[in-house]
Amino acid sequence: MEVSEEVADALHCGKGVVALESTIITHGMPFPQNLKTALSVEQKVRQFGSTPATIGIVKGKIKVGLSNEELEYLSDPSIEVIKTSRRDFPVVIGEKLNGGTTVSGTMVVAHMAGIKVFVTGGIGGVHRGVEQTMDISADLTELGRTPVVVVSSGVKSILDIGRTLEYLETQGVCVCSYGNSKNFPAFLSPKSGFSAPYNINDPDQAAKIIASHQSLGLDSGMLIAVPITDTYTNLWEEIESNIQTALEEARENNISGREITPYVLSRLNEISQGKSLQAKNNATVGSQIAKSLANYVTREKASHVTPSNHATVHTAKKPDVVVVGGSIVDFYARIHTKEFGSDGGTYPGSVQQSFGGVGRNVADCLSRLDVNTLFISAIGKDSHNSPFKVYCKHMNQYGIAELRDHNTATYCAVLRDNGELVFGIGDMDIHSQITPQYIAKFHDDIVSSKLICLDGNVTVEAMQYVCELAKQNGVPVWYEPTDLHKAVKPFQTKVTSPVQYSSPNMNELRVMSTYMSNGTDSHNTENVDELPQDQVIRECVDRLKTVITKIPVVIATIGHHGVVLCQRSCQGSAEDKYNVTVDWFPATCHGAKVKDIVSVSGAGDCMVAAVLSGLIKGVAMETNIKSGLIAAQMSLQSHHAVPHNISPKSLHLTYELNEGLKPQRITSFIVSNV
Repeated sequence: MEVSEEVADALHCGKGVVALESTIITHGMPFPQNLKTALSVEQKVRQFGSTPATIGIVKGKIKVGLSNEELEYLSDPSIEVIKTSRRDFPVVIGEKLNGGTTVSGTMVVAHMAGIKVFVTGGIGGVHRGVEQTMDISADLTELGRTPVVVVSSGVKSILDIGRTLEYLETQGVCVCSYGNSKNFPAFLSPKSGFSAPYNINDPDQAAKIIASHQSLGLDSGMLIAVPITDTYTNLWEEIESNIQTALEEARENNISGREITPYVLSRLNEISQGKSLQAKNNATVGSQIAKSLANYVTREKASHVTPSNHATVHTAKKPDVVVVGGSIVDFYARIHTKEFGSDGGTYPGSVQQSFGGVGRNVADCLSRLDVNTLFISAIGKDSHNSPFKVYCKHMNQYGIAELRDHNTATYCAVLRDNGELVFGIGDMDIHSQITPQYIAKFHDDIVSSKLICLDGNVTVEAMQYVCELAKQNGVPVWYEPTDLHKAVKPFQTKVTSPVQYSSPNMNELRVMSTYMSNGTDSHNTENVDELPQDQVIRECVDRLKTVITKIPVVIATIGHHGVVLCQRSCQGSAEDKYNVTVDWFPATCHGAKVKDIVSVSGAGDCMVAAVLSGLIKGVAMETNIKSGLIAAQMSLQSHHAVPHNISPKSLHLTYELNEGLKPQRITSFIVSNV
């Protein structure tokens, strides 16, 4: 399947997209009227704010968003084109044939492409004389099993409309008339003599009902029946008479089955001098509905319509914190033996799946701590998509791009039995799609926020854009290095002093200080947990003396030895001299023992979120660090990177147990020429 650039961009950006069938081109009208109609319908869709996606098959390739050249190709009567319903795809694709997709075929492809709204003329239905022929259109069964909204002029007049409505009810299809009455239209007539079960008055009401239908995860589709305009309301008797004439001619000419509809439509066009092909306002209504649906879904995502018990809904103001970073599906492989190697053997252990990513973890924890947070990230349209969104339902997902043809980032961590990380493997290519252009869509949220948090998964180009924007608008930036190989990214941008806060671990701090000293990223790889505490703290202070010249506040995590806080402030009126203080926070008395650790993944991210939460609320940094350590320990004892029981209340209760713990001043000094 090949999606056009225009359609792919509209889907990526959350704009309204309208699917259009191609049998109207290949089988419904004579040339050149078929091509002119197809182009005019697409233009009508664009005129009312949505993107058209005409679907067809060209030489065995499914096309979503046919180009003008492809439309012209399929409209050529000399080209052999197969009328393609669900049943026909294997042959048309396998034999590399051309295909004009029916209502059924178009619904199948639209659903595959993620398009919610499909506009057509009139759908198929139960044929007259069904008791003898058993002729029931595949359109009806497709509506019963494919969750796409079909906007049409009701059921074609040549069909048994009463039985068609009964069959749609059996298939569980929600049927609504559109406009000011429940009259169910009959393609070229606003009235068929039957009523629709429900009525929709305008695009906004349609959007709410469609969104409700989709949120329930129903497998069936919806039918919205739009009557023709008033210009044609007096045509019913003439059209019905013409239908009967055409049906009689079809019987006389032994035309039956799937060939009846195009024959009768062609004859109707001749009999009524083209009147039957002029009643087309479905594209207008469908475009308006698709646009309203896209806007409604965007608003609902932004307002946390499905918050968890831990989240506070913020709907009336801009976010306090904007987090830009990675969304990752994590796999943890824990080895249950001390002896293992690279001999290709299989070792006893356990494998668990969770959802992580530094940016996602920070945004998750902030949401649970009642901080109004916008998370800007990207995930794939793959098997991880739906579970990820459900797992993160308490978060503001408005800023998460869902990309087709990209894998959601995955990470596999191999852990020792005590939870210590041995190594990890990551598929992170999708993070390059968090581009400056995509981030720019959230310009107003970023410039009005109180703080921006960037994680190391973001590209240097994206970081530069965010840091420039932040600097221009006086918004502080927090950088979470994520990984020692990504620790120096902010300093590779062209922005002077891009970061005000950072939270490296010891390995990341080593890389940052070496890079700032001599422009390389080599570093000492000794495990801090295996070194004496005094030695670790001394090295940390030495490294911080370099890093603090670029970043005003650094919170360095040093494994089970605790946290070192390094801050600088102006020295009196001197603009080039700064006081620097270094404080050590040991593990709290309520800290997790080694045997209690479930996983180290997420601990640092929860600490960052707790500190951020306090910062934007004006809480003293000493208190924030202690809260951060408690949040980290809660994460260490959870199978989830962000424990589900973390909340302002749980954090406060645990904090009270650690109230007696005081940090220790390690040193203070003066730096100049920052």
